[in-house]
Amino acid sequence: MDPEKPNSTVKNKRKLRGATKGKKAKLAKTHRTACTEFEASAESQENASVIVEMEGVVHIHLTERVRPYLDLIDSLRVMGIDEDLPLPAIAVIGDQSSGKSSVLEALSGVALPRGRGIVTRCPLMLKLRKLKGGLQWKAIISYSGMQEEFTDSSLVEKYVIDAQNELAGDGDEICDELISLEIMSPEVCDLTLIDLPGIARVPVKGQPEDIGDQIKRLILSFIEKSETINLVVVPCNVDIATTEALRMAQEVDPEGKRTLAILTKPDLVDRGTEKDVLDIVNNQVIPLSKGYIVVKCRGQQQIQDKTPLAEATRMERDFFSQHKYFSHLFNEGKATTQSLAMKLTQELVGHIKNFLPTLSEHIKIELLETRKQLGQCTEGPPTDPSERKTYLIATINQFNDKINQLSSGEGVNDGNLFVLLRHHYKKWKDELEKSQTSYSKEIINVVEQYDEKHRGRELPGFSNYKVFEVVVQKLVMKLLDPALHTLRAIRGAIDKYFGDALNTCFSNYPFLQCVTMNKIDKIQSKQEVRVEKRIREQFKMEQLVYTQDRTYSKTLRGADPAKAFSPCGDASEDSSQEPFFDSSSVFPRYDSKAQYPAMLEAYYEV
Repeated sequence: MDPEKPNSTVKNKRKLRGATKGKKAKLAKTHRTACTEFEASAESQENASVIVEMEGVVHIHLTERVRPYLDLIDSLRVMGIDEDLPLPAIAVIGDQSSGKSSVLEALSGVALPRGRGIVTRCPLMLKLRKLKGGLQWKAIISYSGMQEEFTDSSLVEKYVIDAQNELAGDGDEICDELISLEIMSPEVCDLTLIDLPGIARVPVKGQPEDIGDQIKRLILSFIEKSETINLVVVPCNVDIATTEALRMAQEVDPEGKRTLAILTKPDLVDRGTEKDVLDIVNNQVIPLSKGYIVVKCRGQQQIQDKTPLAEATRMERDFFSQHKYFSHLFNEGKATTQSLAMKLTQELVGHIKNFLPTLSEHIKIELLETRKQLGQCTEGPPTDPSERKTYLIATINQFNDKINQLSSGEGVNDGNLFVLLRHHYKKWKDELEKSQTSYSKEIINVVEQYDEKHRGRELPGFSNYKVFEVVVQKLVMKLLDPALHTLRAIRGAIDKYFGDALNTCFSNYPFLQCVTMNKIDKIQSKQEVRVEKRIREQFKMEQLVYTQDRTYSKTLRGADPAKAFSPCGDASEDSSQEPFFDSSSVFPRYDSKAQYPAMLEAYYEV
């Protein structure tokens, strides 16, 4: 082995210890932060109030006690805690063309990607943060290790599309990697949402056949977590009971405790069906504990006319306040995007508050597990270069000793290959014995059906030896696959036992494990090729049906009532001194098809 290799092992070891310590420190810091925020804000948050203003686009001023909760969860995500523990979030789901994008645009104040088919092809975490003190609009988009800041709100759509193309390709496929878009503006509310791809049922040109199943699996990976609030977007002009998005939410949240539904497109409701919408909002159709909110976002014509979001918000307010049936929903705070923003912020903050004690307990458990893993790490190789070679040799010798114990066959060892592999050879022996039954049946069938299927031009009373030779050859070759299977099983068993020894001796040295396993695999593969060649040679030789083995003559003698092996008619007591058949005196007694099964079974024993 290259003497320089221990340096790589040392680096891997230190990297493992560093990563484990880093995780421990990260969890400890998270635990302190979560507990501090929870204790400091729990009591005062109960009295937090929300002041609603309307100026251009919707924005909600929250008290100073609300914002820390959102910042806390964001900071935990930045630290990577969501890789170990699920964090509270709001996941937005809906069928294609349900108005999901319009709702998010109204909340964020920026234009998001639109179009037909699957527009949202990656999960998009939309972080809305309200700026104060006259600060100007800006945004930060980050994904796959890349981060970019920009100050032009009209570029949001382009940046999101570019990110999706980078992660999911230029086609219509989807990707489960998250895109984070943080929007900081004086005209947004403090809120975090995760936008998921719209549910598709039938693939269009360029999409995989299972695109619908892919999207559902991606959505379920978010909404099935108990820490997630499911925000379901449903158009008013469809039968809510048949909506796929709501059905999926009901599957993971049967009691509707963490599901909030948004009804869109109220202006498209047929006349006379307005009361049906009211029944839904009043929880009389499909009850949800978090309830329903109706919104009216920009329609397609308004988008084409480039109606500003601020103007669309005012038009929405006028629509509900003046509507014959929906005006009381407006007065009750169950309509408009403004009410939706307030509701979502309250629900998310309340969800975070309820989650913090559980988060603290989960972090404690993770800390204990991490400390346990860290305790299993040894001190590692010496830092002095002069001592590394000795340390490496000692480590490798430990593995060599383990392999020698496996291979020695000594009963004093806890395990050895002779014991571990014996059952594989027993299975091969059982396979041989089991084959005798089918062999005997096949020979008997040939004898019984000789005249109907095998007799050629030979006269009755004569038999064609070639017929039986071919049958024997075919039956023997049927054992080739079981023999090779035994070889593969033994190879696999040895790989496993040697791998276990590797994990025991080199548990803290993944690079050394990899190098050694490659060496073992190379040697095993080379030997396996040689053994397989020998096995095939053996079966090839068995295609020559011939023997001088005394087992054959002894078996026939045992089956012959006349004991025709002795010229006097008496069998010799010492069969080891008995010569092989004297064909001139003995074979004529067996020149009958009735004796063929016994003769060929005797040969099969050989």
